[in-house]
Amino acid sequence: MIRSLRRKFILIAMASLVGTMVVLCTAIGIGNYCINTNRVDHAIALLRQNGGRFLPPAPRFDPSNFDFQITPETPFETRYFIVELTAQKEIRSVALDHIAALDRQTVVDIVSQIIDTGANRGYVGYYRFGVFPDEGGGNTIIALDCFLQLQSTDNTLRVTGVIFLVCVSIVFILLLFLSKRAIQPFVDNLERQRQFVTDASHELKTPLAILSADMGLLEDTYGEDKWLESAKSQITRLDRLIKNLVELARTEETVKEDAVEIFSISEIAHASADAFQPLAEADGKSLEAEITDGIFIKGVQDNFFRLFSILLDNAVKYCDPEGAIRLCVSHRGRNICIVVSNPCAGVNTAQLPRYFDRFYRADSSRARSTGGYGIGLSTAKAIVVRHKGRISSHYTNGIITFTAVIPHTS
Repeated sequence: MIRSLRRKFILIAMASLVGTMVVLCTAIGIGNYCINTNRVDHAIALLRQNGGRFLPPAPRFDPSNFDFQITPETPFETRYFIVELTAQKEIRSVALDHIAALDRQTVVDIVSQIIDTGANRGYVGYYRFGVFPDEGGGNTIIALDCFLQLQSTDNTLRVTGVIFLVCVSIVFILLLFLSKRAIQPFVDNLERQRQFVTDASHELKTPLAILSADMGLLEDTYGEDKWLESAKSQITRLDRLIKNLVELARTEETVKEDAVEIFSISEIAHASADAFQPLAEADGKSLEAEITDGIFIKGVQDNFFRLFSILLDNAVKYCDPEGAIRLCVSHRGRNICIVVSNPCAGVNTAQLPRYFDRFYRADSSRARSTGGYGIGLSTAKAIVVRHKGRISSHYTNGIITFTAVIPHTS
């Protein structure tokens, strides 16, 4: 259980970190791209406004301004071309004074691609373009070379990705070493609770034994009495409750290596079915077993005897009159599947998830009549979780089914 808690702690912490880092890195990448694109669009708008050239720089350069700003070097470091089109989308003039890497034919090809896009602005390769209508029905296309801006965006994205991987790796390594310390208070509290249950149980056994002996003496002295019988039954009930609590506390402990062995779960299932067959028949019910032979598992053998006992006892107690109880043990991929089902009228499906809670009883009056404490299914869940499995319940067409899925570790 402690290992499972530690894994969940690491998983939740890593999922939170990765989610946050993904959002942060995505925001940085998109933000950087949008800022660069916005600056280029602003530059294109200035060129359009100023007739294809940059005006003299402003008196003061403001680095906090994300918009495109003109400096003395701007006319020399900005590469762009301007193409004027007729109303029939034919090239009327081409201005290549501010770009040296392109010839007229290459510009014609780029303009054809821009026209094919049908957009007023966008990218063709690493050229950002803007299409502006003219008074005569034609258009003016201004395209800027954005290779450096796009390269900067790409480099920023790469660096952000590397930082993301480094941060995630560092945090994961730290969690591996520090998670044990982080959950230690919970572990200590859980251990104290278990120890309390064990100690309290031992302390209660002595006075219960004395009370039981006293009741026997009183019965021998005064004869049978309904009040004495009631007191004796309550003492017996309390004694069984204490034993169940101790069993639950021990079941929730981590499996020790010296208690683990490889055994046949098929044989345990057959033995349990044979043991509960007379009980079911005596109560007017039937028990059908469908068990695959030769299934072996590595774990605590006594725990599985108890698991089958809890599930079958629960089925016999709460099965409808003349109902059929079904036990199935089989392989499911790499897992071992244990299924116990029985007809049971009046089950509230909203309460199914709570069936494995301690002391929870859906029908307390019915539970008292059958001697239930609301601990059996909690113990069954503890046994399954102890062996790294999971247990669930569902209710369909008047039949309640408990399913335990346990990894095949033999």
